[in-house]
Amino acid sequence: MNSYCLATYRCYDEKADFHKKALGIAVGLTVGSWTELPEAQKAQMEKHLGKVISVEVHEPASSDSALERYADIQIAYPDVNYSRDIPALLVTVFGKLSMDGKIKLIDLSFSSDFLSGFPGPKFGMKGVRDLLGVHDRPLLMSIFKSVVGYELPALREQFYLQAAGGVDLIKDDEILFENPLTPLEKRIEVCMEAAAQASKETGQKLLYAVNLTGPTFQLAEQAKKAIRAGANALLFNVLAYGFDVLHALSSDPEITIPIMAHPAMAGAVYPSPHYGMSASVLLGKLMRLAGADIVLFPSPYGSVVMPREENLAIKHALLTEDLRKDYLYGESSIEPRLAASFPVPSAGIHPGLVPLILRDFGGDVIVNAGGGIHGHPMGTIAGGQAFRQAIDATLKDQSLRDYASTHPELQKAIDTWGIKE
Repeated sequence: MNSYCLATYRCYDEKADFHKKALGIAVGLTVGSWTELPEAQKAQMEKHLGKVISVEVHEPASSDSALERYADIQIAYPDVNYSRDIPALLVTVFGKLSMDGKIKLIDLSFSSDFLSGFPGPKFGMKGVRDLLGVHDRPLLMSIFKSVVGYELPALREQFYLQAAGGVDLIKDDEILFENPLTPLEKRIEVCMEAAAQASKETGQKLLYAVNLTGPTFQLAEQAKKAIRAGANALLFNVLAYGFDVLHALSSDPEITIPIMAHPAMAGAVYPSPHYGMSASVLLGKLMRLAGADIVLFPSPYGSVVMPREENLAIKHALLTEDLRKDYLYGESSIEPRLAASFPVPSAGIHPGLVPLILRDFGGDVIVNAGGGIHGHPMGTIAGGQAFRQAIDATLKDQSLRDYASTHPELQKAIDTWGIKE
């Protein structure tokens, strides 16, 4: 019994016969040719043949010359054609095809059989909440800034100020690599000391996502070295290294801390309407499938803007979507459900945006701030406190302006950045 993964493409062309195009893709990316094959060979090759599931053609209205003609094409690819790994699937469904004119991979779903090779996030959203002991509110994260060229005492001080402001997570800057001034083990040591100091004052637990870097084949040992040094989370630039590297790290039984996926390089792939992959596939489905516990992506609110509908599609892929979409002559008994990955809309976030973030994401979100914490006029500690106050006000269904009247940190943040309705 064959099982299939499903790929959906948006193909733009002013004159193409899209049904013929779809058949060419289904055959060309699987058996190569079909009509020329002898009948006996067709019977043998049938299980390897891609299948056109649907072709939806969208003709622009003649009165609107700005609109383009396109079709959404869905094709099923037999699992027998590729090994059970993300690179093999991506090369099959979009390797050569990605260079064939205006065509974008807008959706990708997986058979139960394919999913059975992926345990998914080791901790996921629930596991991260369990580690922190916080289940009744969104989490708050802050980011190291201006770290390149700084020595350990300055790093420790910056970490402490963030932690003392009441954040739940702190992550390295993604461009902080191994260097003689702040080597991994020493960095972890001083930052975890600062975390313990702040915890005595705030009563909170804290996760520090240390940036996992180095040559690919040394990453697993580097991660284990970080764990031995006391690390309790990892930051990983997934797209620079590859989804399969994330899968290997997340599946390693000796890597026993959550992995946070950074979206660096994603802008080279998702923003174009005509090329690449959709954000929900790149930063949603594939990140969760490969095992990211926490996933960062550009927000629709701040400085690196992603359209809101794309953000919500990522949210759906990370939190609730069943990634299985079987095209089977029967049902599989394999349980396909993966743990949810924690979504983190990022970039340009300040306290005045918190009501919008919670409106779109509800409580299952990590509010992530850099300049919105470090740039607070009353200092970094007050910056964290202002965010916590904005979260509390929103959860209590109070306006930020009313709440700020008795919370000076939030008031100063509003004075500085305003409120975005």
